[in-house]
Amino acid sequence: MRAGRYVAIEGPIGVGKTTLASRLAADLNAGVLAEDPDENPFLADFYDNPRGHALSAQLFFLLQRARQVDSLRQSDLFGGGCVADFMFDKDPLFARLTLSGDELALYEDIYARLAWQAPRPDCVIYLDASVDTLMARIAQRGRPAEAHLERAYLAGVVAAYRDYFAGYSVTPIVRVNAEAMDLVGREADYQAVLAAIEEDRAVQALP
Repeated sequence: MRAGRYVAIEGPIGVGKTTLASRLAADLNAGVLAEDPDENPFLADFYDNPRGHALSAQLFFLLQRARQVDSLRQSDLFGGGCVADFMFDKDPLFARLTLSGDELALYEDIYARLAWQAPRPDCVIYLDASVDTLMARIAQRGRPAEAHLERAYLAGVVAAYRDYFAGYSVTPIVRVNAEAMDLVGREADYQAVLAAIEEDRAVQALP
């Protein structure tokens, strides 16, 4: 990976973004920028009562991501490249699933004031998997905040991601079926993703 390159990994909850980001960053000698959902004090309440806590949970994530992106712009992470387990541009995807009316308008106004600062990735890796697979992985990792995450909400997230990336053409994108490919247990699968990034193809579907 050339010096200064910025790769973002995206996909629904539980798909394996952080695990892949950490491994890629280590192998490519790049910095890593990772979301920290455990920092969000509103997340558990949101999963328990989405209607009552959607705005507070979403605004916390928005500001957290804005701080991370700001640190990325101002630091030397770009000197050796950076791998992030999120893309700032996807933040509204979640907001539009949970907010409406005046709350959505407030969110969109704040987002618009922050989004101009966000650097654009040179490449995006989109990980996709079925709702059944994601629910099983979420249960296996056992994060307390996700204990009440509802299947219907996750299904909406998966559908929103698929719609978003169906017409995505802003940057080169590597599309990975994270259900068919085991990026942790099968070295050949991981190497295929690594090769796709380095080839710089506009769209690379794996497998």
